[in-house]
Amino acid sequence: MERYEKVTRSIKQIMFNNFLGGIAWAVGATIGLSFIIALLTILSKHINFIPYIGNFAAQVTNYVLQNTPQLIK
Repeated sequence: MERYEKVTRSIKQIMFNNFLGGIAWAVGATIGLSFIIALLTILSKHINFIPYIGNFAAQVTNYVLQNTPQLIK
């Protein structure tokens, strides 16, 4: 029993403290994620790699349709 501390705060105080900590964590995570998404959006806007992905997808689709005639009906 010497290894354990005696809890001097009430359960109500502990629950309230944990509740506030959880809210603070959630708000911080939300703000941080919104900043990361905003930065990625700004970067992708300036990089313009979306047309390359679209062209690649179109080439893959054309290749598949040309090499598998049973898909075309």
